[in-house]
Amino acid sequence: MMTAEQIVASHKANVETLFGLTAKAFEGVEKLVELNLSAAKAALDDSANSTQAVLSVKDAQDLLAMQANLFQPLAEKTAAYSRHLYDIASGTGGEFTKAFEAQAAAAQKQFANLVDTAAQNAPAGSEQAVAMMKGAVTAANSAFESVQKAVKQATDLAESNLAAVTQNATPKAGKKK
Repeated sequence: MMTAEQIVASHKANVETLFGLTAKAFEGVEKLVELNLSAAKAALDDSANSTQAVLSVKDAQDLLAMQANLFQPLAEKTAAYSRHLYDIASGTGGEFTKAFEAQAAAAQKQFANLVDTAAQNAPAGSEQAVAMMKGAVTAANSAFESVQKAVKQATDLAESNLAAVTQNATPKAGKKK
């Protein structure tokens, strides 16, 4: 059984984790707002420059050449924005994942201790029930670890796909010239 001090310490740790994660979430939102503001400002500047360029065009060939030159920077900026957005999301998500894993590990340890204590205090003849309980705990821990590995693999795949898309987007835009 947990003592009153252990329960208070557990609640205190949970509250500290909650406030820490809330701060990380706000940091992520601040970075996202900052990214979007800078992207909007850059888009406005680009729009003003493009408008000025269109107004200075003298013939249709100049217009076509100008349009062809706009695609490359647009693809690069889109790829850069996507990379930045992914970095913000994965950084913030990574903090949540670390906290979740730490909390889950602590909960697993507490539960294992509780099962061990119950097993030590179990009446004679209940060895099979205790063994089944320990087996269930082991199976649950294995399932949790499998889910964590699958999430890690999916994250790695998403990162490699983003890198491939970013890498392929820029050269293809350059070929349209």
